[in-house]
Amino acid sequence: MRIALINENSQAAKNAMVYENLKKVADAKGYEVVNYGMYSADDAAQLTYVQCGILAAILLNSGAADFVVTGCGTGEGAMLALNSFPGVLCGHIVDPSDAFMFSQINAGNAVALPFAKGFGWGAELNLTYIFEKLFEQEPGGGYPKERVVPEQRNKKILDEVKKVTHTDMLYILKNIDKELLKGAVSGEHFAEYFFKDCKNAEIAEYIKSVLA
Repeated sequence: MRIALINENSQAAKNAMVYENLKKVADAKGYEVVNYGMYSADDAAQLTYVQCGILAAILLNSGAADFVVTGCGTGEGAMLALNSFPGVLCGHIVDPSDAFMFSQINAGNAVALPFAKGFGWGAELNLTYIFEKLFEQEPGGGYPKERVVPEQRNKKILDEVKKVTHTDMLYILKNIDKELLKGAVSGEHFAEYFFKDCKNAEIAEYIKSVLA
């Protein structure tokens, strides 16, 4: 599994802490973590939580990432932004039980964490425990176990509903505000990481034209 980490501008100073705790858990599972930044508050490319949603959707819909970890001050804005896009199912995660139940019940592909609200003493421990529970088991296993059949059925229903209520990702990229889009893909290492891992040629070519 390839996990992408994205931080928006208000909480960019915490990127190294989040990356360290995420990578520690991912390494133990044999997963790869790709850090798309922001890396510090004074990065040249400043990401809003809306642009985190755009970037996450590009990564997931192109196959450049299998899972996205992101957030903002409360985690709410990032969660709403990510869920605005097709092919993205993002949960708002505050504690380890949230992480475990989201993975087992909802089997989503992204999480948004609060990196300011309640982020005090021992925050790095909470991050570690969240990531451990998030990736502890294969997603969609059900919680409690006797609820697995209806939970998996509801997940499939939601996926089908999202196909109707969300339009094609390439159409979105071509019609969204160009400066907003360009800002979302202008991070220091975006091109280095994305074009190497992207599996969708149409999305890759369009993003190249945006950056040209």
